[in-house]
Amino acid sequence: MAAGGFIFVLFILAFLCVNGNLVSQRSFSIDYNNNCFLKDGKTFQYISGSIHYSRIPRAYWRDRLLKMYMTGLNAIQVYVPWNFHESTQGVYNFTGDRDLVHFLDLANQTGLLVILRPGPYICAEWEMGGLPAWLLQKPNIILRSADTDYLQAVSNWLAILLPKVKPWLYVNGGNIITVQVENEYGSYFACDYNYMRHLRTLFRLFLGENTVLFTVDGNTDKEMTCGSLEGLYATVDFGTDTNVREAFKRQRRFEPKGPLVNSEFYTGWLDHWGDSHTTVSTDKVMRVLTEMLLMGANVNMYMFEGGTNFGYWNGADHDTRYRSVVTSYDYDAPLSEAGDPTEKLLAIREVIKMFRDIPSGSVPPATPKFGYGFVTLKKVGNISSVLNTISPLGPVKSQYPLTFEELKQYYGYMLYRTSLPRDLSEPTPLISPLNGVHDRAYVSVNGVYQGLLERDIALVINVTGKQGDTLDILVENMGRVNFGSKINDYKGILSNLILGKDVLTDWNIYPLNIDEAIAGGWPHSGSFKPKSPVKKEDLFGPTFYMGTLQSNGLTWDTFLKLHEWTKGQVWINGVNLGRYWPARGPQQTLYVPGPLISPTQINNITVLELEGAPTHLKVLFMDRPLLNATKS
Repeated sequence: MAAGGFIFVLFILAFLCVNGNLVSQRSFSIDYNNNCFLKDGKTFQYISGSIHYSRIPRAYWRDRLLKMYMTGLNAIQVYVPWNFHESTQGVYNFTGDRDLVHFLDLANQTGLLVILRPGPYICAEWEMGGLPAWLLQKPNIILRSADTDYLQAVSNWLAILLPKVKPWLYVNGGNIITVQVENEYGSYFACDYNYMRHLRTLFRLFLGENTVLFTVDGNTDKEMTCGSLEGLYATVDFGTDTNVREAFKRQRRFEPKGPLVNSEFYTGWLDHWGDSHTTVSTDKVMRVLTEMLLMGANVNMYMFEGGTNFGYWNGADHDTRYRSVVTSYDYDAPLSEAGDPTEKLLAIREVIKMFRDIPSGSVPPATPKFGYGFVTLKKVGNISSVLNTISPLGPVKSQYPLTFEELKQYYGYMLYRTSLPRDLSEPTPLISPLNGVHDRAYVSVNGVYQGLLERDIALVINVTGKQGDTLDILVENMGRVNFGSKINDYKGILSNLILGKDVLTDWNIYPLNIDEAIAGGWPHSGSFKPKSPVKKEDLFGPTFYMGTLQSNGLTWDTFLKLHEWTKGQVWINGVNLGRYWPARGPQQTLYVPGPLISPTQINNITVLELEGAPTHLKVLFMDRPLLNATKS
């Protein structure tokens, strides 16, 4: 063979090697003999952080991922909330802020591997743990079990989701190295192995036999027993107050061989309304992280960037009583709610440096913040005065109350209206005898606010009026329970209300589509003229307010403080920022991402105050958050 031909053959062989035909395929697996993961045949240890795309505006995904990469992480951990993508049964949304594939692509471009947690249940302090509320249309459904209706819904969902993520598996050229099946199942009462086997079959069917599937459970024998299943690698989760060696000994009882994995190492914790703001010390995080990495363990930090429960997506807990999760999911995490690097992040970066090479250069700085100042709002009107706008289809008539789920109004608010059956000259108790108001009910008679009923807390309120007066009860869904045995959390008025000796009947029930009306420009559009109240009594009860902000060319992040306002919901340019409740705390400000703000157009602010507005009617846009001022 001529020299030129020989060189050409060598070139072709080199080309084939580079392009993978003569190189072993990309692979990710468990090496049980050496107690580690193998990536492309080499020992691999991941140092990961949790980030939830559903809690971060799409415009900031790249920024947050780059900061995680520059901290030294080689992987991220991602939940997929089922209800975020299928809020209405059979209608799937993977666009905009829900574009999971785009998020995976950005992570891949950034150089981050992915540990995917597609549920179907995720917990995550997210509404109903990620399960869609339409499942509750089946009144006797047993969630997270081999219940036929539940399994069918899960199978339909995974048949949509898993084919979307399969191309992103590491073995297929993507960045997903492991996939979780269900989530912390050992914490649930059902302990249904047939359900877990069904999931295992589905995941294998759609993702193939070579995908590393795993489970995560709390650090107890019961949780690990009910949550683990043969063929799914069992991992554990724990925080800074746990004995690391004892926790990994427990994992070893269920996985005698294979890598040590803490799938949720808690860098912080969540907040509930009315509780103190939770923090976890940086020193503890550094100490325990160092100890785990020295043992060769794989660690995912939960959370690394928490984000925000925009809209109605916050979850709730129910142990001794119902407790709703606040709007901020800052979590005292290394990256703040607004994506700002913290001292905790810099300390973690120093720990990681001891165990792997990290990218050269600095972590990108915080996004700029700006205090746009005060905005004075004007009264639009109370709920009853705008019903034609926010409930265009009108009421559903029913002798007895119907739940949100029965009327397919899954989130937000619903108005229940009836008439007083007789004269009530003396204060007369309106009672929820079976604790059937889920979760807060704002009571008015002829448009005059009387007070509220609150789940587990306030089951009686006194009202007065005359026979035939209009009794309005606005019910707020404060977020469905996301953990434990009570996730089948129906909303609305679940049982009859009693007024004195009368059972209230003949209801007109108005599903309220407030978000659609505001997204369409109401109340700022058209010829609507806001009212300017001067009497304090005009400011009580569920009422809409509106105002405008001129940003003078800036689109910087800001934080909205509603000083002396009580409780409600805020929209900026039609986007639901979430709930505010400064009267209960600890959160006092709402995060407003800069991309929501127009630099040139007037920015529309809409507030639904549920209990009582201050006479000054001012709100303040600040340049920093206030998350730790519990009031009562």
